[in-house]
Amino acid sequence: MKKLTLLVVTFIFTGSIWAQDSFTLKMDHAALSVKDLDRSVDFYTNVLKLQEITNLTRKEGIRWISLGDGKELHLVSTIKEPVTINKAVHLAFKTVNFDALVKVLENRNITYSDWPGELHKIMVRADGIKQVYFQDPDGYWIEVNSVKQE
Repeated sequence: MKKLTLLVVTFIFTGSIWAQDSFTLKMDHAALSVKDLDRSVDFYTNVLKLQEITNLTRKEGIRWISLGDGKELHLVSTIKEPVTINKAVHLAFKTVNFDALVKVLENRNITYSDWPGELHKIMVRADGIKQVYFQDPDGYWIEVNSVKQE
């Protein structure tokens, strides 16, 4: 009986150690280093129609943008080192009104392309989803794709 009790206690103790190492991550926010904070906020709020929200850190040089569903984009102008950016590192959004987004880009003379880089070309993936790529004022790549119509 003592061996069984020792085995059960050992199992419970070991299980609680494993449980302490178990966790689940959920996306909270992304942060981008920007040169001109006002220009970047203008781009994300006026071009992409995202909403600015309260910067809870209350630190100067940082502003927050809502990405919806409790997710945020933090625009940070306090770091002065240059950032190297390529298209593989990008933010991706989807919209049910893809053509309206393309029209906004064209009306604002914002250059967009397909993945290979052909200017003003809309890419259509094998699954029928349309997508374009363009850059924000600091050169960060943004993908916008259409929502698959059912």
